[in-house]
Amino acid sequence: METQTETTNTVRRNQRIIFFPLPYQGHINPMLQLANLLYSKGFSITILHTNFNKPKTSNYPHFTFKFILDNDPHDERYSNLPLHGMGAFNRLFVFNEDGADELRHELELLMLASKEDDEHVSCLITDALWHFTQSVADSLNLPRLVLRTSSLFCFLAYASFPVFDDLGYLNLADQTRLDEQVAEFPMLKVRDIIKLGFKSSKDSIGMMLGNMVKQTKASLGIIFNSFKELEEPEVETVIRDILAPSFLIPFPKHFTASSSSLLDQDRTVFPWLDQQPPNSVLYVSFGSTTEVDEKDFLEIAHGLVDSEQTFLWVVRPGYVKGPIWIELLDDGFVGEKGRIVKWAPQQEVLAHEAIGAFWTHSGWNSTLESVCEGVPMIMSPFMGDQALNARYMSDVSKVGVYLGNGWERREIASAIRKVMVDEEGEHIRENARDLKQKADDSLVKGGSSYESLESLVAYISSF
Repeated sequence: METQTETTNTVRRNQRIIFFPLPYQGHINPMLQLANLLYSKGFSITILHTNFNKPKTSNYPHFTFKFILDNDPHDERYSNLPLHGMGAFNRLFVFNEDGADELRHELELLMLASKEDDEHVSCLITDALWHFTQSVADSLNLPRLVLRTSSLFCFLAYASFPVFDDLGYLNLADQTRLDEQVAEFPMLKVRDIIKLGFKSSKDSIGMMLGNMVKQTKASLGIIFNSFKELEEPEVETVIRDILAPSFLIPFPKHFTASSSSLLDQDRTVFPWLDQQPPNSVLYVSFGSTTEVDEKDFLEIAHGLVDSEQTFLWVVRPGYVKGPIWIELLDDGFVGEKGRIVKWAPQQEVLAHEAIGAFWTHSGWNSTLESVCEGVPMIMSPFMGDQALNARYMSDVSKVGVYLGNGWERREIASAIRKVMVDEEGEHIRENARDLKQKADDSLVKGGSSYESLESLVAYISSF
């Protein structure tokens, strides 16, 4: 006999959700985690994606994939763009500018096919940075929800960019103002705004962020990869200032991101981790796009060794500019205390009992994964929202140390010891454990994340 849940899920299989992630690792992961989550609630799933950075479809046999926007290898608008590094992000501008007609055509075909199969396309869920999709969805009377892959705090800061520009923060010449508190965001310093790397609210990047904020507010709902207890003041502000309903769900607590990795993962790290004492290993990874020069790489390496803590260090291809990085290190430099790999299944590594701290670039996915596993952080932001995440985690949540003054081996070693073993860092370790418990509690029936997911499912079902 079917249970009520099974019956409801069978009914929802006639409801299809179309997802459109941004084609970068930090955006693909949460979108596919959300798709898996809603599939588990009974919805059928179609994923629209560019050929650039396309995920391994064989890992998702339960999804239908359709590739769009860059199918013509001879189209010079995108065929000559870099595949790696910061230049790869130029696709954002090209597709937001030119993608509307093709997206509209593909959505019309999908909606027609669903109707012929006695299905109903309930909604389109896009990455917030695909701001052009709002007008397309409106033209088809198709409800559009937005996945914001960064924090609520970051979204509110981006919404204030015109104010930051008017105050002169984005193009500051007066170095004496770097440690001023930021208007409306007293936990931030002016140097954090400069670290974002944006020069004007009116240049191409500033305009794109402005359009992202505008079209996110115009959507019928905003999904955040977060949880209420992590950003409670920001939740209250979003509810007060934005008409569209918001849903906060910590995806790492539901699904790992391993299956959506664009890089091959080294799973031999786990037998090695199994041999280490609890909380004894520092995990080091600076994401999938960051780069350092030879000098900084060597400072990082010496800082790790000088800390005298065991470490697992991800050095992916392209991370070090210039020579082959292994040539920069003397034989035996790492010794028995260290292990270097090209890439690792990060979420699973952070969940391992041997991990005692995480040295991170403070991308939001990495930050939230660390929070959800109760792992304290050393934070070295490179660009974009990373400086905002680092400041919030260090000064508001107090679960890490912001290493924001460049790369200096003594400062690195000191920060590592503070977070991992020194008595003065015990409050950081305790705060990290407490925040993990709050994340766990939010998932039980009646908890904030549980109720948010149930509300999202009911909301989509109503379309």
